[in-house]
Amino acid sequence: MSRKEITRADVMTLAEYEAIRRQQRTEMSAVKKTRRVEVGPFCTFYFESYDTMWHQVHEMLAIEKGGEDQIPDELEAYNPLIPQGSELVATVMFEIDDEVRRKNVLNRLGGVEDTMFVEIGGERIMSRAETDADRTTAAGKASSVQFVHFDFTPAQIAAFKTPGTQVLVGVAHENYGHIAVIPEATRASLATDFA
Repeated sequence: MSRKEITRADVMTLAEYEAIRRQQRTEMSAVKKTRRVEVGPFCTFYFESYDTMWHQVHEMLAIEKGGEDQIPDELEAYNPLIPQGSELVATVMFEIDDEVRRKNVLNRLGGVEDTMFVEIGGERIMSRAETDADRTTAAGKASSVQFVHFDFTPAQIAAFKTPGTQVLVGVAHENYGHIAVIPEATRASLATDFA
């Protein structure tokens, strides 16, 4: 069964983490590779898990060096992105290097966080945006980073867990309509998020 919450007891000291950081980053890079799906020319879904969030918490502590006082904020920020047994959770990034083009594209993608989906057997599971902050401004500009949940029924979970099942992920926004097939290795990795 996958773990669903990072507690204070799960957090290493900075010295302990620094001792394993290089190896941990190498291992996490391999894990993340099987949890990443590109959709269209500049949208990437990074499906999160307990392990990816544990890594992120430790990386933030290592980078910012805020010590004990920083830990509660990191747990509050990253625990909501750990799948809770009947969902998938993704960080979705619109990655456009050119600043002018990025601004123009994001200005046309307001509300994109509500148009993302996972599809199995013709059934679409629509995204539920993380509610920690508005990801679209009042002027209609989307954030380049979105956090979304996909809530599954037991039947949809069973279908998703079946080896060889074709699963699609996409965005159905009027200004960004793209879809991709989730590779089998990725489907198998994501299936472990369901408890």
